[in-house]
Amino acid sequence: MSHRYIPLTEKDKKEMLDKIGASSINELFGDVPEDILLNRDLNIASGEAETSLLRRLNTIANKNVTKETHTSFLGAGVYDHYAPAVVDAMISRSEFYTAYTPYQPEISQGELQAIFEFQTLICELTDMDVANSSMYDGITSFAEACILAFNHTKKNKIVVSKGLHYQALQVLKTYVKVREEFEIVEVDLDGTITDLEKLEQAVDDETAAVAVQYPNFYGSIEDLEKIQSFIEGKKALFIVYANPLALGLLTPPGSFGADIVVGDTQPFGIPTQFGGPHCGYFATTKKLMRKVPGRLVGQTQDDEGNRGFVLTLQAREQHIRRDKATSNICSNQALNALASSIAMSALGKQGIYDIAVQNLEHANYAKKQFKDNGFEVLDGTSFNEFVVKFDQPIKEINKKLAEEGFIGGFDLGEASTDFENHMLIAVTELRTKDEIDTFVKKAGELNGSK
Repeated sequence: MSHRYIPLTEKDKKEMLDKIGASSINELFGDVPEDILLNRDLNIASGEAETSLLRRLNTIANKNVTKETHTSFLGAGVYDHYAPAVVDAMISRSEFYTAYTPYQPEISQGELQAIFEFQTLICELTDMDVANSSMYDGITSFAEACILAFNHTKKNKIVVSKGLHYQALQVLKTYVKVREEFEIVEVDLDGTITDLEKLEQAVDDETAAVAVQYPNFYGSIEDLEKIQSFIEGKKALFIVYANPLALGLLTPPGSFGADIVVGDTQPFGIPTQFGGPHCGYFATTKKLMRKVPGRLVGQTQDDEGNRGFVLTLQAREQHIRRDKATSNICSNQALNALASSIAMSALGKQGIYDIAVQNLEHANYAKKQFKDNGFEVLDGTSFNEFVVKFDQPIKEINKKLAEEGFIGGFDLGEASTDFENHMLIAVTELRTKDEIDTFVKKAGELNGSK
């Protein structure tokens, strides 16, 4: 049997280490804290045959709970949505899934046009002037938006709502860790929406930006018009982290005067797949165009007047400007951006609207069912997520729900101690009335059981 992987020899390793001046492989990982390093050998028999190893790994993998085996009510940033069959058919074409950096436009027109169409679709959804070619995920996109605000305004304070995804706030704090002058002010919630009175008090002339999520992490829809009024005259930027599917129904942030709109296009054609990879989007007003991180594809004409596409404004990018770059990110999620573009194109404006409406209707039907069955449901205008209080730990409820064939909602105790025993439940267009009714019934039985 031929080997599909031939490792480096010890001689190869020594030559490479000598070349870079390292004494061992372990020295290369010296910055990694020891307490998170694996301090044992992998649980694999020495010299195990590839066939038996693959069989064993597949057996382990088949224990995973998936949406194929269970009905999912889990969201919290990753959602189970309909994806047209054409998405997988198109992105499986070799010219797309093997495409890399399109630096040479003369041989990359297909990839460049696909990215250009993605940018156009994002601008239409968000009502913004310019969008980049995509970013790693929505949370990365959000952190980059905040850094742009700091650099653009030359101010050091950013006001963020605690209604933002808690992991987005964690990533932002990691980004600014090396810049001690940057201050992040977190505004409390009033129920499941931002406390607008506290937000208004937090915004002053030293504020670089105000950032909120729409709908927010707890599923409620923020009052963007009111929030924008707090910023007027303060020379601060307005950053909105938005669910792009919800924008098929809700008034887009650009219509409320947002300066930067970011998010994740996972709802369009990208499966849940255990949390990634995803595809962040980043859209701005024209005045910020030259400060946008990542890539921009522009439309042009060749010397014969034919329509063509090129990477443009590349002087912003890290690979050219190095330490003077606006961002360290100079890559994008081209394949996932393509998947989202195909999904949006296949659905069309009406299709996106229809699916958004179904999310709203299904979620609010489920919300009513929980209320009618005696649960405390937190108030807030919901798109496709809402918060329900349980009498028992959510971790235990979810274990029991899994035994009944359901993937339960997100345990909000993981995000905030204010929400112990609260579950964030997502209901998309794929959930049927029977699935919702059964889920509510089982949740009620388990919540009441001792």
